[in-house]
Amino acid sequence: MNIIDKFHNWRRKLRWNKQYRRGRWNNLKGDIEKVRYQTIIDLISEFAVENPTVLDLGCGEGILCERMNTSQYAHFVGMDFSSVSIKSAQQLNLPNSEFICADIHSYTPQQKFDVIVFNEVFYYIHDTEKQNVLNRMMDNLNENGIIITSIYREGLGCWNHFDDKMKQLKFTTITTQNEKTYWKIGVYKN
Repeated sequence: MNIIDKFHNWRRKLRWNKQYRRGRWNNLKGDIEKVRYQTIIDLISEFAVENPTVLDLGCGEGILCERMNTSQYAHFVGMDFSSVSIKSAQQLNLPNSEFICADIHSYTPQQKFDVIVFNEVFYYIHDTEKQNVLNRMMDNLNENGIIITSIYREGLGCWNHFDDKMKQLKFTTITTQNEKTYWKIGVYKN
């Protein structure tokens, strides 16, 4: 990243921490998001190996892990940019899970995973770094592993990175009563 991108990244981190402190992202725990999270869980069950290791990039306060039954994963790692959200996730004391604060632009997992979820995070990656981040995560994917990407609305400039590098297994759109509130979720494999 160039110096300007680093500065904007630093400002974004401050903003996210402030927003989590003020409860701006509490809506992620609500019913509208429940269907999206359940779709991700269902896709893990459908396409991943049994009892997978899961990496949740953009985990926020650990909602995906919290919504999963502990029998649905062997080990769960949640990573987010916001130290405030990670502290909240750590306080959940969820079994077989850990939550770490890191910047996705430079984060390198310490192990390989069966499932890597880009959980509403890929469009926040600087354009010049999107391919680098995806390549790094693909390097940390077990054989027969999958990547699940959830993107709010269109996610312009995101999907081509996955479609160019990986085989799409499934693609779905989650809609709500509000026509402007929807998510696109794709499942990919090397």
